[in-house]
Amino acid sequence: MKLRELPAWEKPREKLLREGVGSLSNTEILAVLLGTGTRTKTAMDLAGEILSLDPDGIRFLSDCSPEELRRPAGMGDAKICTILAAAELGRRIAASRIRRFGQVGSPEEIAQIYMEIMRYHRKEHFLCILLNARGDIIEETEVSVGDISSAVAEPREVFIAAIRRNASAVIFLHNHPSGDPTPSREDRATTERLVEAGKLLGIPVLDHIIIGDGVYVSMKKEGADFGIRV
Repeated sequence: MKLRELPAWEKPREKLLREGVGSLSNTEILAVLLGTGTRTKTAMDLAGEILSLDPDGIRFLSDCSPEELRRPAGMGDAKICTILAAAELGRRIAASRIRRFGQVGSPEEIAQIYMEIMRYHRKEHFLCILLNARGDIIEETEVSVGDISSAVAEPREVFIAAIRRNASAVIFLHNHPSGDPTPSREDRATTERLVEAGKLLGIPVLDHIIIGDGVYVSMKKEGADFGIRV
């Protein structure tokens, strides 16, 4: 059965308008973005194929490449661009929340800002958040992108932006693609190295937060020696 032949109450667009976008399944949302299928497949069929490309399902779309999306038959450039643009739009909407917070202090606030930005990455991303003297976020810098289990964070790379922007303090974040934010031995060693570098430069490290899938760990709360009062 073609998508246009479905009863109106079963069509994703009509369902969206009738019940709201929150009522749609992942497959239905993707079908709305695709708009059309092919001669032999409906948009719903094609959406299901795309979500089956990777065991992560819809999370796969947050970091996929155009080449990966070409695998299902019928995926032309227009459909690929639509999906990648939608994924990027979602990231930017999540990132825009930073502007609403102004002054931040607790690990919970930082994790709330960055959780939806970082939790779905399939590689480790290491960020440096720059703060002014009032504790406002003035800039975020992506220091490095690693493989599935590591992102290199050398002090000389991490503090370049902090020095350039005359930051008063920094907070580090990185994600664990596994979804488990438990700090590794390398995470702890990296934190200690960056904290010491910050002391030498006069730019204190306020925290290093590890983002998992809906959960996080604050190295400051874990008891790492940041040289500041907790």
